[in-house]
Amino acid sequence: MTKRDRVIAAIEKKDVDGIPSCFSLHFPHGNERGDACVKAHLDFFRETDGDISKIMNENLVPPPATGRSDYPEAYDDIPSFDCSTPFVKAQLECTRRIIDASPSDSFFLGTLHGICASGIHPMMEAGVSYELSREIEIESLRKDEKRVLSAFRRIADGLCELVKGYKDAGVDAVYYAALGGEWRYLDKEDFDKWFRPFDIQIMKAIKESGLYCFLHICKDRLEMERYRGYEEYADVVNWGVYEAPYSLEEGRKLFPGKTVMGGLPSRHGLLVDGSDAEIRSGVKNIVETFGRKGFILGADCTLATEQDMHKLRVAIETAREC
Repeated sequence: MTKRDRVIAAIEKKDVDGIPSCFSLHFPHGNERGDACVKAHLDFFRETDGDISKIMNENLVPPPATGRSDYPEAYDDIPSFDCSTPFVKAQLECTRRIIDASPSDSFFLGTLHGICASGIHPMMEAGVSYELSREIEIESLRKDEKRVLSAFRRIADGLCELVKGYKDAGVDAVYYAALGGEWRYLDKEDFDKWFRPFDIQIMKAIKESGLYCFLHICKDRLEMERYRGYEEYADVVNWGVYEAPYSLEEGRKLFPGKTVMGGLPSRHGLLVDGSDAEIRSGVKNIVETFGRKGFILGADCTLATEQDMHKLRVAIETAREC
């Protein structure tokens, strides 16, 4: 099987000649676009030899051009966007160049940040921390729901345009990062009202485009039940098994019939301090416990930028031998 054949077989829950893998990390600052972005991806793909070539997206929704930073009012300044908008255009240019320079048997996965994350990126790009950005986002929704949801609609529509751009660029699938499920920020009722409709809109756009949809759920202290029903629009589901925490077996029950991706922690454990023998044993145990069908080896989330590539390659090669 080629890498692409192997991944598609896993997604469709068919027999595979080895377990495929998908891992990614945020490259050092300065690799967000242009030649540096392309080189960083190609080097990573070559060093690790993973089955899925995940194209990162560091071209985030930018801060309002007005420079206004008072929320929720600043949400008015977030404009509509499409594939001709500079930050989207930059992402698609990198995507096309990476695909053009990669082996033809690769399986390409384009990254798309969900509505919760995209709603805070203008703040984070302006230097506000993740935690504070999340608090501002929720406080803004509570203070002026209509204003913020109007901005969310513009963002969601723009992300659906990015899906079309990814399709045209040649990706096989979109990795949709659906943040927002942490119970400490809001309850399920507000999650269902503020985030779920936009998540579903974008995931439906992915499916309707003919691409596979990889649903990614991350961050700690998650209430995973909030995502029940999302599997209708996803082909593969990946979440923080160790981060949430929520086991592979629990996830298989929550998302019945879906291929599961994961099994390893991203910032501790085998990929950080395991020996080669420990990594091989650990990966084999994960596969034996979960089963070979409908499984892709991965991690809770992105790996540390300083990840030891040798350890990662040992895990990938071991999975492919299972």
